[in-house]
Amino acid sequence: MVRSDRAGARQGAPGRQGLRLLAGIGETVPWSRGACISSCRGRLWCGSVHAARWQHRRPPHGRCRGHRVSQLEALETVPGLAAYLGELEARLARAVERRPGLAAGVSAEVLAAGGKRLRPLLCFLVSDPNEPPSVPAAVAVELVHMATLVHDDLVDGARIRRGAPAAWSVFGAEAALGAGDYLFSCAFAELASTGDANAVATLAEASLALARGEAMQRLQVRKPETTVDAYLERCALKTGKLFEAACLLGSGGNRELGAYGLALGIAFQIADDILDCAGESEDTGKIPGTDLREGTPTLPLLLAAEQDEVVRAALAGGPLDGALVRVAATDALPRSREAALDYAAKARAHLVSGAHREELEALTYAVVDRVR
Repeated sequence: MVRSDRAGARQGAPGRQGLRLLAGIGETVPWSRGACISSCRGRLWCGSVHAARWQHRRPPHGRCRGHRVSQLEALETVPGLAAYLGELEARLARAVERRPGLAAGVSAEVLAAGGKRLRPLLCFLVSDPNEPPSVPAAVAVELVHMATLVHDDLVDGARIRRGAPAAWSVFGAEAALGAGDYLFSCAFAELASTGDANAVATLAEASLALARGEAMQRLQVRKPETTVDAYLERCALKTGKLFEAACLLGSGGNRELGAYGLALGIAFQIADDILDCAGESEDTGKIPGTDLREGTPTLPLLLAAEQDEVVRAALAGGPLDGALVRVAATDALPRSREAALDYAAKARAHLVSGAHREELEALTYAVVDRVR
């Protein structure tokens, strides 16, 4: 999973200033190392891309899938992390069960489905080594994340989540809607109990960004003309801002670590969208091609639609037969992976010396090279 840095910087499009985020969500998020969108005869990158390697989905540098998983699991050996995550799970269960009822029951099932716990991991890794890491912060960001998954599955009509039936498909739409709202409320109750108003404000800003990102996605559905910049804005809002919040809450407000989290979240989302096109169901716990069927314009689909009219028509709501295979026949997957790697590199640029700098750096590779 951990791999050496890529080749030297590429030349970008003249005058490009980077991704301008929607008002109020933070600084410009530039395409680092000179990425370009519309120059270079339509290619996302001016440099060469080894398309065949990615289209066959072989791991980078010849590493096998099992090696990548073991590298990710190696993060669990960080001293103190196992106890922290154990306390996290106990606190999550107590937070969900504290107010009995249907919403709590549905939420408990969602919690039992498990998850990567990446956001709590960030809270731990960015914490001050001289202070105990904040468990309430980790509980709050994970509850918000769980709430968004419940709501996303309901809005998207997705029946599978993490290899199991989505909450709405088991309990019904109204129960799932209530459970998502309940989880959001539990998150803020958990953080408010600390008495830290700044922390509550940080989580509130991230939650507002999530809502704005979801609304933006609704407007982009079945629109293959969606720009890459608009897609990246959506990634920042729907994914990056909660990663940023985890780093801010865990570090006590360190802005550099917050910027690390924002860029890491964008890299994570791009990688997730690649997996929707190229991943295996047994690994991802999702049905491949969901984004194409739902008309959600992701980076791989947008880039493929530029080159293939069948993909473009399918993304716009036309026939789906053979469209996903045609995505893999373009260079959209390797170009998307290059974009994810670029944001991972941007995340690393915000790291300074610290107790867990090595683990935070390794995480930037892990989120891109994961299989689920």
